Parts: sequence; C-alpha cells; structure tokens
Amino acid sequence: MNAPTLIARRIARELRSGMLVNLGIGIPTLVANYVPERVKVFFQSENGLIGTGAVPEEGMAEPLLTDAGGTPVTALPGASTFDSAVSFGLIRGGHVDLTVLGALQVDQAGHLANWMIPGRMVPGMGGAMDLVCGARRVIVAMLHTAKGEPKIVPALTLPLTALRTVDLVVTELAVIAFPDGRATLLERGPGISLSDIKAATAAELIIPDDVPEMWP
Repeated sequence: MNAPTLIARRIARELRSGMLVNLGIGIPTLVANYVPERVKVFFQSENGLIGTGAVPEEGMAEPLLTDAGGTPVTALPGASTFDSAVSFGLIRGGHVDLTVLGALQVDQAGHLANWMIPGRMVPGMGGAMDLVCGARRVIVAMLHTAKGEPKIVPALTLPLTALRTVDLVVTELAVIAFPDGRATLLERGPGISLSDIKAATAAELIIPDDVPEMWP
C-alpha cells in the first residue's frame, strides 16, 4: 500500500455518520474513496458543493464538476450546489464537523503552515484559514518528510495558517495528537519503529510506553 493510500484509509476511520466533512487538495481528497461501510457522511467542497463522492474513474470526469483545486469530482444523488458566499458561511458558522487538510509544516504544539512558501507565487490563500478556524475538528494528512527534511518541527519557519492548532496529524509513519499543546505519538505506521519516527521528526515528541501499530 502506498503512503497516500495508507494515510487516507487511516483518516477515513475518523469519519462518523452525519458529519459534514471538507477535504482539502492532494492526499485529503483520497479520503472519500475509503469511507467505511454503513458510515454516511456529507463531503463539502468550499467552491460550493455538498455531496461529493469518490474520485471519478478515468474517462468519467465531468469538466464543470470540480473541487476547490479544480480536480474533477463526482456528485452523489441529492448533492447540492451553491455559491461561495453560502459555502464560506457554512465554514465560518461552525457547521463543518471535520476538515482534512494538507500541510507544509506542523509544529510541536499543533500549529499549521500550509498556504504559502515565501518567494513562490501562489494563486491565492484558499480556504485553509477559514477551515482551521471554523471546523469543529482539524486533521492534517501529509507525508512525514519533504525531500528528507522533517515537516513536524519545533517551530514553524513558514507563514502560520491560523492561531488555532490542529487536532490530529496522520502521516505514513505516525498518528500524532496534541493534548495540552504537546505532540504525542498515538500510533506507528505498519512496520515502522519508534527510532524511525524519531529520526524523521524534528519536534519534541511525547512517546507513551505502548504505541500500537496503525491499521488502515
């Protein structure tokens, strides 16, 4: 199983029936493919759609039906479309139960940087700031390192997305939560040792006596 699939499958275990869920660009979009049986959730795209389904099969994409990043999506029966004002009203009004976002960095207290790298052109800040502040729960889906450099760091070196911290980080190596503002290891990736995780993590990490292996 490749890393993005592992991450998406593990995050899908956090879904509960009745949730309104926003999926960010990249690995987060894969979560829609692994919703557990008998779990009924409503996926929201901040460009104005509730009721997105799994990523369309090759050749079945509808060019005018996309997520916020322009990637083709499917719409389930009963899906609803609306404008961005309504969409962000839902987000800012606290109606989104869970958002899954990508990240450039997360610090050891759970602060997120995911919207820009200084000196690089960006098309816009997107909805990450609103989602981190407005969603009831925030999960980060990301690879543990980038070009060999840790992405879980003592302090952010990239621009902060929001003052609010995230609730959970899921990578191919670990599941990490932030109780009392301290990065705490909850699960190990399949076949991953504690030394592997510590070597790939720059932040101070609280490691309980018993850390079970992640199962997707």
